[in-house]
Amino acid sequence: MSKKTITKFSIFVISAIAASGCGFVSSSERPAAVASRFGAPVVVGTIRSKEITESSGLVASRCQSDVLWTHNDSGDGAFIFAINTKGEVLGTWKVDGETNADWEDIATFKDKVGKCFIYIAETGNNKLKRPEHLVYRVAEPIVKPDDVRSNRGEPNATTSAESVRFTYPDFDQDAETLLVHPQTGAIYVVTKRVSGPAGVYRVKADFGSTDAPKAETVGELSVPAIPNGFLTGGDISPDGLYLIVCDYTQAYEYELPQSATGFNDIWRQEPTPIDLGPRKVGESICYSVDGSSLFATSEGDSSPVIEVKVK
Repeated sequence: MSKKTITKFSIFVISAIAASGCGFVSSSERPAAVASRFGAPVVVGTIRSKEITESSGLVASRCQSDVLWTHNDSGDGAFIFAINTKGEVLGTWKVDGETNADWEDIATFKDKVGKCFIYIAETGNNKLKRPEHLVYRVAEPIVKPDDVRSNRGEPNATTSAESVRFTYPDFDQDAETLLVHPQTGAIYVVTKRVSGPAGVYRVKADFGSTDAPKAETVGELSVPAIPNGFLTGGDISPDGLYLIVCDYTQAYEYELPQSATGFNDIWRQEPTPIDLGPRKVGESICYSVDGSSLFATSEGDSSPVIEVKVK
């Protein structure tokens, strides 16, 4: 969500909460959550770049050490930025041939031969007037020392982007969470709702097709907050056993049970809240490359880079 839409959404959320019969679930109405396996949040860096002002998505590279990828929300060009965990900018890339109407999240995938890809969710839909949505995919750029000189005026170029198009099977929605399963490559989009749980949809990974098939409904997520489906970012752990999502203030982790017959069993679990410390407008979160930490950023200038380590 861009800065210019935050105010109207805040008003909308407050109005929705005040209304009766809204269907929200408060934390007092849910079963008590188990203790978090994470420790306290620590600010480990600050994004000191005048070009990264709305860090709307975040993901850790699976092919390069100490590299995080982020992007701005709507209003920016089709740029992705490499930063390290201290928030230092390592380079700027323009996604070849594409635009940024309302990018909301970023994910990564390492295939069986060791090649890494960056996925970008063109799924923002604040006014609910975009019936068709996209997920882009590009080969992950290799970050070199000289790339630090690049910027939006003189960016590096990615490979040409591939895309998949989709529509929702029920009704048009806004979505700010993109998930790619680290083993199967399955693509999931999680919607952002103020009227109930967030919907989870699997998008067919048919890159290059011009069709826009309906995504498959696979579950829903309800976190112990109000609104309970107002999710703004997420990631799947590298081992595929955990799922992290966030809203503006904190994070919520889901664990795949040992009795699971497939990954879709994770949507039915109870989440564990995780403290991320103060964030201006929290829209981005990811696991570290080894799954031992969480990293989170915030929209706004000089966003902190927050790390939460497994105990």
